[in-house]
Amino acid sequence: MEGTRVGDAGTDGWIRVPVGDGAERWATRGRSRRVLVVVHNVTSASRLLDVLPLFHDDLRVQLLLTCTGSSPFQAGVRELFAAAGLPVLPWEQARETPVDLVLTASFGGQLDCFTGRLAVLSHGIGYTKRLATPDTGHRTPDTGHLPSPPPVFGASPEWLLKDGVPIADALVLSHPEQLDRLRAACPEAAGTAVLAGDPCFDRMLAARPYRERFRRALGVRRGQRLVVLNSTWNPDSLFGDSGDGEGSGDEDILPLLLPRLTAELPADEYRLVAILHPNIWHGHGPGQIRAWLDRARRGGLTLIDPLEGWRQALIAADAVIGDHGSVTYYAAALGTPVLLGAGPLSGLDEKAPLADFVQTAPRLVPHASPRAQLETLFAEHHPMAGPAAYTTSVPGESARRLRRLFYALMKTPEPPSPALLEPLPLPPYEPQVLSVPLRVFTWVRDRDTGDVAVRRHPETSHEPVDGTGDAHSAVPEDTRDISRLDIADVVFRHGPADDPRLGPPARWAAEVMRRHPHCALAAYVTGPGTCVVRTRRGECLVLTAAAGAGDADPAAYASALHALLAGGRTVTQMIGHGLIVRTGSQTHRVSVRLSVGPDQPAD
Repeated sequence: MEGTRVGDAGTDGWIRVPVGDGAERWATRGRSRRVLVVVHNVTSASRLLDVLPLFHDDLRVQLLLTCTGSSPFQAGVRELFAAAGLPVLPWEQARETPVDLVLTASFGGQLDCFTGRLAVLSHGIGYTKRLATPDTGHRTPDTGHLPSPPPVFGASPEWLLKDGVPIADALVLSHPEQLDRLRAACPEAAGTAVLAGDPCFDRMLAARPYRERFRRALGVRRGQRLVVLNSTWNPDSLFGDSGDGEGSGDEDILPLLLPRLTAELPADEYRLVAILHPNIWHGHGPGQIRAWLDRARRGGLTLIDPLEGWRQALIAADAVIGDHGSVTYYAAALGTPVLLGAGPLSGLDEKAPLADFVQTAPRLVPHASPRAQLETLFAEHHPMAGPAAYTTSVPGESARRLRRLFYALMKTPEPPSPALLEPLPLPPYEPQVLSVPLRVFTWVRDRDTGDVAVRRHPETSHEPVDGTGDAHSAVPEDTRDISRLDIADVVFRHGPADDPRLGPPARWAAEVMRRHPHCALAAYVTGPGTCVVRTRRGECLVLTAAAGAGDADPAAYASALHALLAGGRTVTQMIGHGLIVRTGSQTHRVSVRLSVGPDQPAD
């Protein structure tokens, strides 16, 4: 962080406890080994946070933080440091402070300046991408010859050596394949390589038994498929605006893809979330990202926290539409079906497994139906062998191997307790939220039994696939497009039954019917399987899903009721038989009863 630099201005802003001038006088535990965690940006910090629990419970170790200030992506670092709650050293002080071990997950900054032993971890799936070193940019004079490609970041002399000597004391690798490439590209650094696995992937492997919990946390209902959109950063990524130039032209894919996804994927059959690289999130600003994706978010897309929640969403996913970033490769390593919406080869090490993955993984066709492509992907999916094999050669062993390495570098005995990583936490509940008008298609399969198929789509400029059946409009009361409320067939909202701002559900429904005279049905969803509805004739009903009969948004039950009423079925007939509501492959049996009690409004 540039704001923490001191430079020639002296030592203003330097900390004094637990290190600094007179620290031995003020520190309560001043004889600890010092471990300095060097952060380049939020992306690299995420991998370092994975391994910090390896020092937990050891009273002999003092953890310290610093930031090189060398990354163009500085947003979010200050907040991350505050959340970590560890002493933060300004960069100039960190360079001059004696430490025993330095941990980093990038090559930014002057890493050769520290007194302690240096261990470098990868902040992705190994070293796979070409990136010019910041000092030369690998510019070449105009000689008529093509310039040589940039070196492979983290696996070439330009990044690994200074004056022919390795910068790092230990270069952590996850697979022998990476060591083979290192030996070929930079034999001088091969002796520093340590095969210690992938702590990020190990945390995901350990959390796979909790997949269903992660799905419930994301509001994925039974029968819904969770589709994750994932993008690394830079203009050639899925989120980028230049196209990858290799297979998809120079089109800006995202504006083509998002409206088609929300239009074609039925809301009750698909759940959409997005994982964006921290450099997108913090580079452009979370507020800007939310503004760019506003319509998609109101149509049901949820943005996943790029630091805390992305692993859990990846475990929960049924499919990933991504690019050449590490997250998409991790998804394939988990056996999840993937479609590449972008994947330039020009920036990759052609010998890395990631390059083979980009060449062989199924490709998204931007102008074709995304739903049809996803259905084909599900039907024809076979887990890819490469990602599963090359992500780590020692699955589940990274904690033990890394702690052994760190303490050996400090020349300190390991603690007697087992080396353990932090389990992935259960994320906050983030249900699917639809706040745009919906176009609802219904098919009455059996009028007498109240058997109705329902398919709901957020309204966009794209027509849904298989847009047959009887159609009506269902509009949430809190929609931004309030003009649609006056022509809605069904008006609905979600909320607790005892919300005093709205009044009891039946009273709210009566108010909606008075305010919108063209509305045929008002529905207040009070819980996961219940809603209160009022018809134009004044009947107030409670619709409740039977236990174990599948779950859906109860607003879909209201649309099924509307279809039956429009087809001539009476409320009295439905009170006796209930409803059978079908959303995709799921069947929901719903009881219908009259609403009675103090919340029943007087006409």
